[in-house]
Order: sequence, then structure tokens, then C-alpha cells
Amino acid sequence: MQTPAVPLQHPYNTPTEPPVASRQPFGDPSVLGAMESSTKTAKTCTWWESGVIYQVYPRSFQDSNGDGVGDLEGVRKRLDYIASLGVDAVWLSPIYPSPMADFGYDVADYCDIDPMFGELAAFDALLADAHAKGLKVLLDFVPNHTSIEHPWFRESRSSRDNPKRDWYIWANAAPDGGPPNNWTSDMGGSSWEFDPTTNQFYLHAFLKEQADLNWRNPQVREAMTNVLKFWFDRGVDGFRIDVLWHCFKAENYPDNPLNPDWISTQGEKLKVFQKHSADQPEIHQLSADFRALADGYGERLLVGEICLPVPQLMTYYGTEASPGVHLPFNFQLLDAPWNAEALGKMITEYEAALPPSGWPNWVIGSHDAPRIAGRLGETQARVAAMLLLTLRGTPTLYQGDELGIGKVDIPPDRVRDPQDLRQPGLGLGRDPSRTPMAWDSCRFAGFSAAEPWLPLHGDWGMRNVAAQQGDPASMLELYRALLKLRREHEALSLGSFALLHAAGDVLIYERYQKDRLVIALNLGAEVQNIPDYGATTLLLATTGASMFSNTLAPNEGVILQRLNY
Repeated sequence: MQTPAVPLQHPYNTPTEPPVASRQPFGDPSVLGAMESSTKTAKTCTWWESGVIYQVYPRSFQDSNGDGVGDLEGVRKRLDYIASLGVDAVWLSPIYPSPMADFGYDVADYCDIDPMFGELAAFDALLADAHAKGLKVLLDFVPNHTSIEHPWFRESRSSRDNPKRDWYIWANAAPDGGPPNNWTSDMGGSSWEFDPTTNQFYLHAFLKEQADLNWRNPQVREAMTNVLKFWFDRGVDGFRIDVLWHCFKAENYPDNPLNPDWISTQGEKLKVFQKHSADQPEIHQLSADFRALADGYGERLLVGEICLPVPQLMTYYGTEASPGVHLPFNFQLLDAPWNAEALGKMITEYEAALPPSGWPNWVIGSHDAPRIAGRLGETQARVAAMLLLTLRGTPTLYQGDELGIGKVDIPPDRVRDPQDLRQPGLGLGRDPSRTPMAWDSCRFAGFSAAEPWLPLHGDWGMRNVAAQQGDPASMLELYRALLKLRREHEALSLGSFALLHAAGDVLIYERYQKDRLVIALNLGAEVQNIPDYGATTLLLATTGASMFSNTLAPNEGVILQRLNY
């Protein structure tokens, strides 16, 4: 039996208006036609403003040599697949030489490739092939810390008077012999590790195997700038900058304020507010220096990982006179409450906060976040895909989300993530998002000829690329259809945004430039009526419907093209 339709109340009022358009009553084409248009066009925008980024976690993408771990040659062999999605750039998680304490985010050499993944020649081949297929390539840049196996740190820890001593952050013990202050590691425990060689503590915002660099030292800045030059000179199109907001710490290392609301199930990282151990004023000059270097190479992209509230996040765009990173990562959708009012408020407040030259960006999945299909279920993950790919700004997709991979249970004896191993039982593990891609129904899902380093998702036999390829009802083909529409309709890739309705389970907004597209999303399991927008064409429905009559089915999203306005 069909659920009775629930009428909408309109117009919808929210406390924050988007800067790009005024919200107007439903269904008034004369008013809607007067809305402001975007100033960006396909001829004036950069590739990354109109483009889509696809994140590859190389360990889990494709193994080419049968050791159970993905590698660069595997990625190269799958470039046709990536290009077939309709994305514009590939972001590779770390591939540098590393002891792998944190799976590559503990770098031992910034200017080489870990043998696990290949060698520089393999990277050059991947880069050349990607460029030949019209794909940009972004690398992960990890500036906050190095591996303790890096030659720089080995020298630094060897003696207090070593020339590289000040390349890292060292401090004496507190009067009681304990750590210098109360700073906590994001991985649990103190941020300080005692080193008996010189009887001092060194700082590590993450694992003790990841020693924090001292960015106040000009030699560190020069050395790391040379790292960026090395890869830019090689032809890399940009970088995702890991934990950028951590790079500077307050001098003299004062205690961080205690979090009065902290409970142990949150993980030790939240015991204190990171007032003095991150997001220091000096970071903005460093961001500006990175930006100036990148801009000197032409149309290069810097994406900054900054996990901060929106007001602080916006400062990482910099200013007109001193621009920062091009895209400070916007992670809000990763854990946003899944209801229309909350989403509408979040989107409009984010849009309103953007500086005049700031370009938005969105993401619903990453190697650090729970799978969107695991969090919302598959039907709402389809709606989330439509949301991601129709909002204003640059979207980043994470490998496997286009297959609808859900929550993966990792047996205790297969856990690899140090965060989960150090703080078990808190649900902080990242392994479930890092499981291998499933390419077909053959043994080990076509990922490898050997047992993969992490287990596959349980339904890999049916949820794989080969099974979904060409099936119009599949998640894969939905992503392809959405990405195709972005290319065909400049309104989706570059156009302005106006929120029309956000209440209950219904979120409706319009994208407009040259043409006008209405996106209506049903975030719930009841049928919903929406207003009549006059003559429209249904471009796409997440349910596969071919006709639309102002009624959203449960868990359905639609894109409508307005014909008369």
C-alpha cells in the first residue's frame, strides 16, 4: 500500500541566507528567473572548479604483483575505469617510502616511492598515462611530521647539538618527570615521547613513530618546499596537504584547556581543546607560501585537510592579497545529521561564510571516514550521491563508494589500523573504509592473486565493478549518470545555488546557469509531494524512474530541468 503523501509547508525560512541567491516562494517562475547568475563559465574557470576528484587508496585499489597489496602499476592498469566514471583528477594517498606504522603517513623519504608500490619509473608511467587520458594527478603531502626512521629525525635525535636537532620539537620533562604538557595525541595518550638518547621528549601529534617537524625552523621550510618542487617539476598537478592545521604549535608549549564534556568513549584526543597545539596564526603565511609556489607552476591545485569549524576553516582560503590553499576540505557531510533542516542550514551557512573568491567543495567519503552506505543504507547512499554531485563546488569521491560498499566488519585478528589497536572498542578504526576494491566475482574479487591485506566486504561476489557495469539500476551506473549530467549541464558544475525548501525529509534546491535545474531529495521512507515547477523534464531519478509527477517516492532523489522560466 502506498504511503499517503505528506504536504510541504512553504516557503521555507532558515536563519542564514546563501550569498549566491535569495530564496523565493515555490513555483514562481518570474521571481526565479530574476535570480543572480554565477560569474564562472567553462571558459573562465579552472579545471578543479568544474572538475571532480577521485581518491585512490593505493594499498586497496589493485594489486599487480600478487602480494595482496595494491600498487602503482595496479592503479595504472585501472585508469581506463577511473576515466570512464567521468572524473577529472586522481588523488593518491601516500606512496612514499615508509615503515608503514600509519600506512604511509609516516614518511621516511619524500622524494621516492615505497618498493611496496613500485618505483619512480612506475609513478612516471602512471602520471603519463593519466595525463594522456585527460586525468590530473594529485599526491598526498604530509608536512606536519615524518617517520622517526627518516634520516632527518635520526640525525635530530642523535645529540642535542646536532645541526638537525631543531628540525623537530624537543622539550625537557615537566618538574615531575612526566611529559612537558597535557597535549594529547590524536591516536591516544600523550603527544610527547621520551627519548633516552638525549633525555628529552619529542612531540608527535599522532603516533610516536610520527615525529612533528618544527616549521619555525627556516631550514625545514626550505627542505619541504624543495619536496613540493621535486614533484611539481615531475608533472604532478597538485597536492592534498595532510593535517595542515597542525603544522604550527604555540611557542613555550602551554597546556591546552581541558574539555569539561569529555567522556572516555570519545577517545583521548578530545580530552583537551587543541588551542595551543594546532591552528596557530603562523599557519596562514605557510599556506600562502605553498600557494605562491603552486601558482608559479600554472594551474595547480592545493587541497588542505583542515578539521575545524566553518569560521576557522574559511581563514585557510587566505585573502585576496595573500591567498591560501585553493580548497580547504569541507568535511561536514561526513557526519551531518541526515535530515533536511540540518542539511539545509549547514549548506546555506557554509555558502554564506565563503570569502568572495572562495570556491566550495564537498565530500561524503574518505579513507578516514565510515562508508556512506554503511551509515545511511544503500537507498539513502544513492540520494547522498545525488546531493554530493549537484551541490555547488568541487566534489571528491572515494573509491568504492560508487559501488555502494557498506559497513565491513573486520575480525579482531585482521585489524591493522593503529588507531583501533591503540584504542579498541571505541569505533575509531578506519580499516572498514580501506578494504580492497572488488573488480569481479573471481577469487579475491580480481583485486589480487593472493589474500588481500584486509578482508573484502561481505557481498563482494555481487557488489563489484563487473556485476554493476552496464546495469542501469546499479550504484556504479548512477554515479556515471550523475557525472555525465555534471559535464552536460554547466548549471551543475559551475552554476549558482538557491535553497528552496529544507524541512522534514525533503530538501529542494536549484542550480542555474544557462538552464535551471531543480534537485529534490527525499531523505525518508514516506512518499512526499513537492510543488509544481511548471513544465519540466526529468533528467535523472535515483530510483531509475522515467517519469515524474511532483511526487517523490521513498528514498528518491530527482533532477528536473525547468523548461519555462
